[in-house]
Amino acid sequence: MKAQLMQLSTPDGPFTILARDGVVLASGWTAGLAELTGQVHPTLRPDAVEEVASLGGISSAVEAFYDGDPAPAMSVRVLQQSGPFRAHAWDVLRQVKPGSPVTYTEYAALAGNPRAVRAAASACAFNAAALFVPCHRVIRTDGSLGGFRWGLRIKESLLAREAGQDCFR
Repeated sequence: MKAQLMQLSTPDGPFTILARDGVVLASGWTAGLAELTGQVHPTLRPDAVEEVASLGGISSAVEAFYDGDPAPAMSVRVLQQSGPFRAHAWDVLRQVKPGSPVTYTEYAALAGNPRAVRAAASACAFNAAALFVPCHRVIRTDGSLGGFRWGLRIKESLLAREAGQDCFR
């Protein structure tokens, strides 16, 4: 299977998207394809990749996010594969409102198992589709950021951007 690769310039650095047929397989703040493909489930990894100048609505959604409108990013189709809890937890992340981060404990409860805090954190850690599945909206109980594959500077920037925009509430 062949996938498309596109890189956008954002205030947080290069944002690269790996997609197939209008569906995001992986994305993140990197200029390197290798940093994305390792997060894609082996059964979904493309055999070939072509660089493209646009991914249509996917590209537009990233631009809209950085222009202050997060809604289009939550409408972009994403394809990730894992077990039932993690797959459901990724869907739940897309329901967390911008500007209203939840704790890992709250996230586990939203995902249907309040005692599965480690599993919820694992869902964040193994999320290949950053921004479109907004794992940056999950923080520690004490209010600190916790971890983020793309760096705490970017996580902090995304949260600050969402908190400071009226349209994100």
